[in-house]
Amino acid sequence: MDERFENPQGDANISSPFETGHEKMNTNDLKHLLTAIQSGDLNIDEGLERLRNLPFEDAGIAKIDHHRALRQGVPEVVLGEAKTAAQIATIMQHMTPHGDNVLVTRVAPEKAAFLEDTHPEGEYDAVARTFVLQQKPIEDLGRGKVLIICAGTSDLPVAREAAITARMFNNVVEELVDVGVAGIHRLLAHSGLLLDATVIIVVAGMEGALPSVVGGLVDVPVIAVPTSVGYGSAFNGIAALLGMLNSCAGGITVVNIDNGFGAAFAATRINRRRG
Repeated sequence: MDERFENPQGDANISSPFETGHEKMNTNDLKHLLTAIQSGDLNIDEGLERLRNLPFEDAGIAKIDHHRALRQGVPEVVLGEAKTAAQIATIMQHMTPHGDNVLVTRVAPEKAAFLEDTHPEGEYDAVARTFVLQQKPIEDLGRGKVLIICAGTSDLPVAREAAITARMFNNVVEELVDVGVAGIHRLLAHSGLLLDATVIIVVAGMEGALPSVVGGLVDVPVIAVPTSVGYGSAFNGIAALLGMLNSCAGGITVVNIDNGFGAAFAATRINRRRG
């Protein structure tokens, strides 16, 4: 019998990740639950009760998707940009009992100060504008390393968002900063990092040329992230976006302007071990 189901009558001392109000489930947890029902260690009605809140939980201001990790391999991430600090804190209060690590992106400093009061064990990165609450160890679930290359220091907020997101999604991450095409020798000096990566995220503003250079040097997927950095004719990242979309280097994928989070999510799916 699975030790987590030794007491199917639901006594107070039962040890289970499926207790009502605290449903937290990944693929292995779901297999244990279904096996317990199949073997008779857990009755069907109690199994249904424990699955009741699995898809989502209505928190009033948000419907928390506790099913996200089971469907997509990573828990739901909170976009903090247009939410109030109180709204973010409320959402986190509903997420934390499930035991997963919590990532909030695009958090302004004043909101971060509020979150640090409500969740003092959390960590704010002022450059990336992320707030992280780590409740369990980060595992290495990737086939190799995700390398994040940042063209200039001005692009660092987007690159750091990608790096923190990729780490929270259980990747080993390397970062290479300020190696843009204005001094390409800076990039070439780190050729070992390029050749050691399984997937590469390249973050650049201005004319967005760096992903083309990297794409011509490696045989792994390259994800290009245009940033809104640049002078007037950069059009807040549109010039870099168009440059990346029109790259002459094959095999480059482009995400939206300043979307470090989206690049890290795509890199995770490429890098994730199967089976």
